[in-house]
Amino acid sequence: MREELLRIMPEFKLIEDAKFKEKTINVWIEAIKKSGWTFDDLRQMPFTLLIERTSVNIIEHTRAVTRCAVEIAEVFSKEYHEKIRVNRDYLLAGALLHDVGKLFEYKKVKGKFVKSEEGKLLRHPLSGAAFASQHGFPKEVVHIIASHSKEGDGARNTVEAVIVNHADFVNFEALDI
Repeated sequence: MREELLRIMPEFKLIEDAKFKEKTINVWIEAIKKSGWTFDDLRQMPFTLLIERTSVNIIEHTRAVTRCAVEIAEVFSKEYHEKIRVNRDYLLAGALLHDVGKLFEYKKVKGKFVKSEEGKLLRHPLSGAAFASQHGFPKEVVHIIASHSKEGDGARNTVEAVIVNHADFVNFEALDI
């Protein structure tokens, strides 16, 4: 399972701290197991239920958001040097995990992805943040996950959370035109 996850989401390899990388990978693996999805399901799972008939799946979206976030951080580093400091491993973990809660928010009914009962009560930023917290992630990463969507409006208190939030919305809004 680990090898397949790394194959479809090679961005995990960008995390420099080996233990932190494994922890991030393990959250995805545990979420897949707990929610009962297969990799084929993930390839079909829309990244959002808000855009009818989107062809972008959760894997493609997660990779795009992660890569956008990394590019933003690199521009900050080149242009602002030490004026804006980004914890790259926190940024990567937060971007890679920002939508992991969708594995609990969705269910499949007659071949169609819809909101699960859990998803009707807790949207993915909250369930994803709680799941990451249960796996021992630092509060800064939990904050990125919790505040990446509308639930975090006005509550993005770290540069990493701001970057992931904007990377996510740029991707969403560009696909919703």
